[in-house]
Amino acid sequence: MAVHPAGEIGPYPAEVRHRIRRDVQADYPYVAQALNDCGVDVVSVQSGSGVWGGDDGAYVLDFARTLRVPMVVTLHEVPAKPTEIQRSNMMELVDSAAATIVMSRSAAEEMARSYGIPADRLDIVPHGVPHLPQVAADTIKPRLGLQGRAVILSFGLLSPGKGCEIIIDAMPAVVAAVPTACYVILGATEPNLKTRDGEAYRARLEARVAALGMTQNVKFVDRFVGRVELGNWLEAADVITTPYPDLDRTQAATLSFAMAAGKPIVSTPYAYAREMLTVECGRIVQPGSSSAFATQLIELLNDPELRASMGLKTYERSRGMVWWEVGSKYRTIFERATSQAAALAARSPRRFAAVTA
Repeated sequence: MAVHPAGEIGPYPAEVRHRIRRDVQADYPYVAQALNDCGVDVVSVQSGSGVWGGDDGAYVLDFARTLRVPMVVTLHEVPAKPTEIQRSNMMELVDSAAATIVMSRSAAEEMARSYGIPADRLDIVPHGVPHLPQVAADTIKPRLGLQGRAVILSFGLLSPGKGCEIIIDAMPAVVAAVPTACYVILGATEPNLKTRDGEAYRARLEARVAALGMTQNVKFVDRFVGRVELGNWLEAADVITTPYPDLDRTQAATLSFAMAAGKPIVSTPYAYAREMLTVECGRIVQPGSSSAFATQLIELLNDPELRASMGLKTYERSRGMVWWEVGSKYRTIFERATSQAAALAARSPRRFAAVTA
């Protein structure tokens, strides 16, 4: 099952039997009833900003109220300082679920602090990551036209929340110390931002790069990349940055993927980074300071032994996040949810339906 904006139909693989048009409220109970009738044992609902229609995603509650199948909810975001509507929506969704999954300890702590939902009602399962071999970055760089460059990488859907301005502003100092340095900004513009403002934000970043005289040292890759190509970019990086300005952020798939690639990471101290990055894995930098970022990037780019040591530690810390480990945890939670539903206990074999964007 898939959720999509009304004007974006697909394509989807044959396994997708039902679709919810995000902003069409009637679709939510209709599809929930279809799932009630089609024999699945558990429904996995992925919840995050912009996935669901209605005020702060309220339409998903129409889905939950109609559904009679056990529902396992995965929260990709836990907003700090929620509005009353956000708090009410979140609490009703969690109350409707047979199990609720968050992706970090900091997310569980935020659920208790801002929503009054205690840790014993939550399961912590990290964001899944691919299993990538640890390879020397210089062996991958030629595939991407980066041979001979010292590569700094930021990736993911582009928006002001990525904090790329800070790294751009750091680049003149970095290049003065490491002339081969290249900062790669990988990813298409975030769709909602693009719908609202077009490519105005990207254009401002490009203008900033030009004004600093860094056009030969900052590379924009303006597209969504698939799993294999993303793996190549991760493997080609010498250092990966997550300079996010939102310090309440309790999950960042980009940080998880960077760790899976075995790379040293330079980051602002948002909640998930503080949880995941030890001094052996990366560097935490005060937010808003391009000079502090420059200092740490220069140190790492000039010290291959330090990069290798940090990369090994991040790689080791990511092993519990690889897909098969995460999948095993999800299966355990699904089994528990179905076993607690007496009406479904005798059904076999079990089939799982996933709801995602």
